[in-house]
Amino acid sequence: MKHSFPLMAALMVMLAAAAADAADIKIGYVDVERIRRESAPAEQASKQLEKEFAPRAQELQRREAQVKSLQGQLEKDVMTMSEGERRGKEQELSRMSVDLQRLQREYREDLNMRRNQELATLFERADRVIKQIADAENFDLIVQEAVFRSPRIDITERVLKVLSDGK
Repeated sequence: MKHSFPLMAALMVMLAAAAADAADIKIGYVDVERIRRESAPAEQASKQLEKEFAPRAQELQRREAQVKSLQGQLEKDVMTMSEGERRGKEQELSRMSVDLQRLQREYREDLNMRRNQELATLFERADRVIKQIADAENFDLIVQEAVFRSPRIDITERVLKVLSDGK
């Protein structure tokens, strides 16, 4: 018991020192999803992708309309067609449907690949901005994912502003 008081006192001093050090730690949080949705570069990339892929989307719509038209014509005229004519139209419809599905799949894959490229570029830029803010404002830690975060440590708005200013 006699030795426990100095040990307790030393432990209390160490805890107080650790608490004082912890008070000096500056932590920030960035909402990556907001950066992806609301940043000016993300909006520009989205518009660019729409423009880039618009011709292919229109072509897909045109081909889809052709398939529906042929399907409607086949359903309407099935009773008046000869067996060979019906089979030929069904094969043509099947070929067009398979081709349309292939084109749709390629379109989705290409669009996703380009979107991922644009997002990677956006996040690289956002990371540079976050590091600039961290250096300028002496942050010790900035996290991008958290179960809970206080609005007072959220620096997302500042990151969005710098990204929109184009710096």
